Amino acid sequence: MKKSDANKLSELDRRKFMSFAAKSYLGVNLFPMLGAGVGNATEISGAKAKRVIYLYMGGGMSHVDTFDPKPKKKDVMGETEAIATSADGIQVGHYLPKTAKIMDKVCVVNSMTSNQGAHEQGSYVMRTSYAPRGTVTHPTLGAWTLKLAGRLNAEIPGYVAINGGGGGGGFFGAKYGAAPIGNANSGLRDSSKPRAVGNEDFERRLSLADRLNKQFHERYENSEVKGYEDLYSEAVRLMNSEDLKAFNISGESSAARKHYGNGRFAQGCLLARRLVEHDVRFVEVHLGGWDTHYDNFAGVEARCAEFDAGYSALISDLAERDMLKDTLVVVATEFGRSPEIKTNHNNGRDHHPAAFSCLLAGGGVKGGYKYGETDASAARIKANPVPVQDFNATIAHSLGLPHDLVIMSPTKRPFRMADKGSPIKDVFA
Repeated sequence: MKKSDANKLSELDRRKFMSFAAKSYLGVNLFPMLGAGVGNATEISGAKAKRVIYLYMGGGMSHVDTFDPKPKKKDVMGETEAIATSADGIQVGHYLPKTAKIMDKVCVVNSMTSNQGAHEQGSYVMRTSYAPRGTVTHPTLGAWTLKLAGRLNAEIPGYVAINGGGGGGGFFGAKYGAAPIGNANSGLRDSSKPRAVGNEDFERRLSLADRLNKQFHERYENSEVKGYEDLYSEAVRLMNSEDLKAFNISGESSAARKHYGNGRFAQGCLLARRLVEHDVRFVEVHLGGWDTHYDNFAGVEARCAEFDAGYSALISDLAERDMLKDTLVVVATEFGRSPEIKTNHNNGRDHHPAAFSCLLAGGGVKGGYKYGETDASAARIKANPVPVQDFNATIAHSLGLPHDLVIMSPTKRPFRMADKGSPIKDVFA
């Protein structure tokens, strides 16, 4: 490979190269380590939360059928009924009976609004605060959190994504991206030494890899390629860390696993609780399937069944362990669903970015509190609109992070964690 060719490698190509080298000489995979980050955590003045569990509802969760029901509008509600909750003045759809019991610990933001009505763009804005641009890849909220706050536990990744979703480090670089876990029951893949490789052989391979790295970096001066050198030492440190057990939910009792439920999302919530117990800074759990253009009520009922079990167990579990006060649990989605029921689509609902709902719990946020209001049909914002950027600034505020701090991209363009958003101070106790 020519020096000029090496310096022109894309980030994905560099990741493939380094991962291939690790797999070949160490017998391990470095991809799970790409979310480790390198910041050193310090006490953050004004921080209410130390950690974030970010639950993402992919596809556009119907606010009307979940957290913004309109019981007096049968033409809007269709088959969904509103039920009372443990919080005065807050109702939810009847598909969420377990969640209804813990709403005294939750803040509902009923006045979310976005200008992005397509899934990819809406999801991108929610996770990064910026609309997609062809010239730059923006860091996700998890990447911003690692960049500004650092890791709490230097032994394990600081940003983990379960069941897909998550994201890369954007222009911060791959070291701030999420460590992916495809399934909570599988744990962190390729994070242990192959059984066929003994300690002496492993040390020999490490030595060989070090020599190859040094020769490669001397020949090809590329700062981004050099940035992967520390991943080897981090991979080894992780393999030897006692905290690696955090990724193994088989260590939980059968009662605990039953409490959360057997679905992938529910088990992902259980893993998220284990990870924040071991001071992983930012954990994202994905639950897709909310795109209910057709047969909305059957789709919402199926999605809510898994969400209801996992979310209610997570909130109650964190509260019982006295961890909710310094763990912010976020429920987010790219947009809501239309109040109009499409009878020609078997009672479906379309995309509706003008008004939707998201949730906050813990991290200094008021429980049993409702912020913002939609009109009688849940179609438009009636009071206290919350753009996506304000919602993300609120997450930053809970963490004590400077949401308005400007960081320059490699192309010398200014960016902030929440763009020009401002935190919703009223939701904090």
